[in-house]
Amino acid sequence: MNLTKFPGNPYPLGATWDGKGVNFALFANNATSVELCLFDDDNQETKIQLKECTHHIWHVYLPGITHGQFYGYRVDGPFDPANGFRYNPNKVLIDPYAKSIAGPVKWHDSLFGYDLNDPDKDLSFNNLDSAPYIPKSVVIDPNFDWEDDKPLDIPYHKSIIYETHVKGFTILQPDIPEEIRGTYAAMAHPVTIQYLKDLGITAVELMPVHHFIIDAHLIEKGLSNYWGYNTIGFFAPDVRYSSSGVHGQQVIEFKNMVKELHKAGLEVIIDVVYNHTAEGNELGPTLSFKGIDNCAYYRLVEDNKRYYNDYTGTGNTLNANLPNVLRLIMDSLRYWILDMHVDGFRFDLASTLARELHDVDKLSSFFDIIYQDPVISQVKLIAEPWDIGEGGYQVGNFPSEWAEWNGKYRDCMRDYWRGADSMLGEFAERLSGSPDLYQNDGRKPTASINFITAHDGFTLHDLVAYDEKHNEANGENNNDGESHNRSWNCGVEGPTDDPEIINLRNQQKRNFLATMFLSQGVPMLVAGDEFGRTQGGNNNAYCQDNEISWLNWENADKSLQEFTQKLISLRKNHPIFCRRGWFQGRAIRSKVTDIAWFLPEGMELSEENWSHDFAKSLGVYLNGSEIHSVDTEGKKIVDDSFYIIFNAYHGPLDYILPPVKFGKTWNKVLDTSEVCVSEDGIEFNAEQTINVAGRSVVILKHKKD
Repeated sequence: MNLTKFPGNPYPLGATWDGKGVNFALFANNATSVELCLFDDDNQETKIQLKECTHHIWHVYLPGITHGQFYGYRVDGPFDPANGFRYNPNKVLIDPYAKSIAGPVKWHDSLFGYDLNDPDKDLSFNNLDSAPYIPKSVVIDPNFDWEDDKPLDIPYHKSIIYETHVKGFTILQPDIPEEIRGTYAAMAHPVTIQYLKDLGITAVELMPVHHFIIDAHLIEKGLSNYWGYNTIGFFAPDVRYSSSGVHGQQVIEFKNMVKELHKAGLEVIIDVVYNHTAEGNELGPTLSFKGIDNCAYYRLVEDNKRYYNDYTGTGNTLNANLPNVLRLIMDSLRYWILDMHVDGFRFDLASTLARELHDVDKLSSFFDIIYQDPVISQVKLIAEPWDIGEGGYQVGNFPSEWAEWNGKYRDCMRDYWRGADSMLGEFAERLSGSPDLYQNDGRKPTASINFITAHDGFTLHDLVAYDEKHNEANGENNNDGESHNRSWNCGVEGPTDDPEIINLRNQQKRNFLATMFLSQGVPMLVAGDEFGRTQGGNNNAYCQDNEISWLNWENADKSLQEFTQKLISLRKNHPIFCRRGWFQGRAIRSKVTDIAWFLPEGMELSEENWSHDFAKSLGVYLNGSEIHSVDTEGKKIVDDSFYIIFNAYHGPLDYILPPVKFGKTWNKVLDTSEVCVSEDGIEFNAEQTINVAGRSVVILKHKKD
């Protein structure tokens, strides 16, 4: 191929088509030479030696090249693993800034920089050419008709987040055309959108859609990296979820999905994995970063750079303290906001990104840069506050503009409803938005993303049906005692025909859902929990791209689904359940006007009551006339007042309603023992006795004056 070459520009990084040609730019700090490799549809290769290098960025402009062009790089330099250098020009490498990647890896020995059969392992050198087996980067056409699409900017306090998987949510949906099930197009289909709207969702949080790798050992076992937490392309939507093609069409399909969801008033949050890559440790493959500039991307052991610091449990950790890695992450985030129009991010193992050498530092360079960035700082930023390093669980330790998955909320609520020893005081803290975790650093209750379940662990149904994990399909040994899921099977492990146990399980599901949607903070519902999805007791289905993980729409529990819809509607209709600010007073137990806590006898809780681990029941009064907040027009927000009874005791209890000063009459609007949700239920008077079923939630409403 005879090509005209111009010097080109070092910015922007990646492959940029301008309508006349393509500018290619690659950061490779320690490289001695870089070859751009163009591939045709038959995988025939044309190599172009890059001569221009500016600020460690190698670049060239090729007129006449257009979108759809396949390409990769070969990068040469020292091969010195002990000092962190792993250059091998026999390996074709994926562009870290590729906007599209053409397909999955085809596992072969040539994808490794070392000889797998050599006793010296990664200290040996592999001469095999990886070009036939590595997926190629693709030049894209950035043009797209967004019509009048713009950010929805739904406030956190009005948000209902729905965590789901592009494929798992749609692959078995019978009302979606079969040819698009499991794809971005299926997520944009009217059936999907109508379902989400009817449920009351405001934001879908998609599990990883960045292009990822399925590890060879999983493929050998007939398994898959279904969840997708194994990224290799931080700019490219994964091609597996494309119904329209691999030459960049997946980018258009993703954009169209976002546009259609936005038209319906639904935000799109994506789960991002900037803490590590799919290249693993020193024994992993050479697919991209490792071969481009290993020392400039990964955290290496200081006194022996052959090895990787691993704070992620995946073999490597990206070094977010290095300028080029920070630039990569920031450029990726801005791209997904500005070009792909997403509304926010959930950061997997976010504590890893905050590590300065060995310690987690909330003022690390990563957070400093995000805070001052005018684009990234304006979208939803949600941290998973955890990594595997020392002190890695960092709930409540993120900057003020961040929200966090609140693992302490999950654990507390699970313990409360399974009857474990737990203090009423912590239950009240979690119900109130976890002020003990977030209030002192200037954050609001919306810093707490409240969840009972997530993709990792039991589904809601399995939480009340299994005490132990059942991960036989993963090839795991299940005979290792309790699964530590804080679950309770209600008396029988797994499926049962016993109507009493079935009824109890259904009631427990309603209890969990009611508790979550009545808590201050931002509720996150996992797809399928609203209709009883089960994974058969598998609490770690990361590798199950099959019926274990997929939503089974035909077996949906319509009663639970309807209950969830009404519960979400109740929350959205009453601002008392989604306050923007804290209850008055620094301690939730103080005598304040907007909230009060009661014993079954009708008396307010004393200081001593809060420390009883055997106490399983309490009532909470929420004063709708004392929300202490205004709406967008500056008008004071006033709501009905509510009295909520939480009874985790196994038997029924008589509850005396509060004195008349809290409300003369009360209507029962929800009772989890009766599948009851109604704004105008049975009426009760102040100080009247109400019988509350064992293991149930009852909500009573006093209408505002």
